[in-house]
Amino acid sequence: MPRPAPSPAPPEVRMERQTRIAIVGAGLAGLTLAGLLQRAGFTVALYEQAAAFARIGAGIILSPNVSKVLRRLDIEDELATTGIRPDAFVSRAWDTGRTLYELRFDPAAEAHFDGYFINIHRADLHDVLQKPLAPGTIQFGHQLAGLEPRGEAIRLRFANGATAEADIVIGADGIRSRVRDAILGKEEPRFTGRIAPRAVFPTERIPGPMIRDCTKWWGPDRHVLTYFMTPRRDEVYVMGAVPAERWDGGDSFVPGSREDFIEAFAHFHADLRRVMEAATDVTVWPIHDRPRNDRWSEGAIGLMGDACHAVRPFMAAGGAMAIEDAMILSRCLARFETAEEAFATYAALRIPRVAEVQRISIENSWMHGPTEVDWFFGYDPSIVELIPAAASAPLKTAGAASARPATA
Repeated sequence: MPRPAPSPAPPEVRMERQTRIAIVGAGLAGLTLAGLLQRAGFTVALYEQAAAFARIGAGIILSPNVSKVLRRLDIEDELATTGIRPDAFVSRAWDTGRTLYELRFDPAAEAHFDGYFINIHRADLHDVLQKPLAPGTIQFGHQLAGLEPRGEAIRLRFANGATAEADIVIGADGIRSRVRDAILGKEEPRFTGRIAPRAVFPTERIPGPMIRDCTKWWGPDRHVLTYFMTPRRDEVYVMGAVPAERWDGGDSFVPGSREDFIEAFAHFHADLRRVMEAATDVTVWPIHDRPRNDRWSEGAIGLMGDACHAVRPFMAAGGAMAIEDAMILSRCLARFETAEEAFATYAALRIPRVAEVQRISIENSWMHGPTEVDWFFGYDPSIVELIPAAASAPLKTAGAASARPATA
């Protein structure tokens, strides 16, 4: 489907382009923000603690609200052909297999929401997100060790002994953000009582008829999502969420048991069991979040993505919120004269929307049955009006009267 030309963004006052911006973390949020800021003329350095990107993790779902952002980087069409444009999102009952809800992703839906629905491997998404960046933007092997004021600038210290200076620092370094620690103090993420067993394997291993492009199976205390990640439909991604009393696996994933993976869903419908039984290697990931805290910046240091609003993966919206953050924050930095004004307006715009996504994700109700989806899929952060917010003003949030920390 040919994409329409992007709607013109509102005119914005340009911050001085000699402003040096350091982004910590080269995940979805950091890569997108770096590309958008460079297009606006800023000098950007992106620091990533990993030595290189690796093909770990698994799939991610990109909805039209994300596609509209990636269109501004001229990579929407490439992502749509690298990943798969699924035919629909299907919700099914765990026991009877009955279809609870089906949202078709046909040309009419793409036109209505003005964007593609795309399922893609995270590593492939990373590869495409790097393409708009200037050579040398990403500095690998740079784990942040500390931030220090240096006159009008901020000094970044890294575990490898390197240092750098910037006028603005943005933490896009995930749920265990070191930039967040500098603003809010060190706090451990909260284990949610759920773990996520995952597997990726060839479609040809699944006996019987071809499965649908994207299906979520809903059980009383657990669920599982299955989908393809390329238009070839030759590889399947399966991710479950099951109860767990504790997590002793450290910060990352651990190897899982194929037998435990199958057993966790042995009481589900036969259509799902034949998929689960085709799995080979399994990894198990903890599901963490944090109590909500609406303090997203301090001075010229700000946060985005999971660094400030970790989202449970039950709405497939964590990546979407990070990429939306990147668009709104890049526009605010381009428009306002100071970092404080930019961060205040960015937070005032983003907190109510993210709070609702966090609420629905905790509830785990998204598209379980007939659902109003226009507010989510139809949103375009590239043209939302930037209503200035005073840096010292309280941020009005859904169900909260001020920017004081709140739990969700």
